[in-house]
Amino acid sequence: MDRQVIPSHWKIKRSTHFFTKNKVPKALLTHHNTAKGVFGQICVMQGVVTFYGFADEAATDPEQTIVIEAGQFAVSPPEYWHRVELSDDAQFNINFWTEGGNESKNEGKSLFNSSTIHSKPIEKLFDKPEE
Repeated sequence: MDRQVIPSHWKIKRSTHFFTKNKVPKALLTHHNTAKGVFGQICVMQGVVTFYGFADEAATDPEQTIVIEAGQFAVSPPEYWHRVELSDDAQFNINFWTEGGNESKNEGKSLFNSSTIHSKPIEKLFDKPEE
């Protein structure tokens, strides 16, 4: 997947509060995607958030890994399967962008979808403890 740019006429539909490692929705740590017509923008305020992007819902090997450090952001395009991993001190939020003028089109709809295949983190993506 190439670097994604949110179209300039799109607007923020909703922003989340700040998440930390102890207060993050479990859905973000497993396969999920942004809904049709929604870009997700992950904004890291502190620590590191690692974004794993997958070719499709069934994929277990990421096709891309983006390390997002404090002061940086990354964009997930509509309907792109991904998950995140957080450093212990991570603090981040997500802005959900939709096409300007289509507020009623997305009203009341979920801005992301959870995977029906992967409901738990993929263990091989996590560092194994040294023995």
